[in-house]
Amino acid sequence: MAGQTVTYRPMTVEDISQVYAVECRCFPSPWSKNLFFREVSCNDAAIYIVAVVGEQIVGYAGMWIILDEGHITNIAVDPSFRRRGIAQGLLGELTEYALQRGVVAMTLEVRVSNDAAQALYTKLGFEPRGIRKEYYHDREDALIMWRELREERTNTGN
Repeated sequence: MAGQTVTYRPMTVEDISQVYAVECRCFPSPWSKNLFFREVSCNDAAIYIVAVVGEQIVGYAGMWIILDEGHITNIAVDPSFRRRGIAQGLLGELTEYALQRGVVAMTLEVRVSNDAAQALYTKLGFEPRGIRKEYYHDREDALIMWRELREERTNTGN
């Protein structure tokens, strides 16, 4: 990726085909294009961000804001673009959006077997808070992680 700039922006309906392609490369049970369409065009509680290199979408992340909490619904980076800080950038963008909307805490679920993602989330201040038994389609458990944003709000003057 040397010399390639990653930009982040809100997802649009026009992005769905490329986002779906990333989704299919990342997950054995991908969301449908129709689900992404509903999230982007109909869900007022949702924000979705894409990571773009050149004209190619290489990752995306989504979050629902419910009252003062942000629930990260999904995050994915194309396997050929992983370990380059893109997931961290996507989470940073979601965090900025959350702070602007008055969110005080963010949460997500991650597979108990996904050590790499858990390490990233821990690095970014998420802490394990529980288990959702048989959460995924293949019945794997999910680790529930939370991150308090009160400190960031205090430090940014919001």
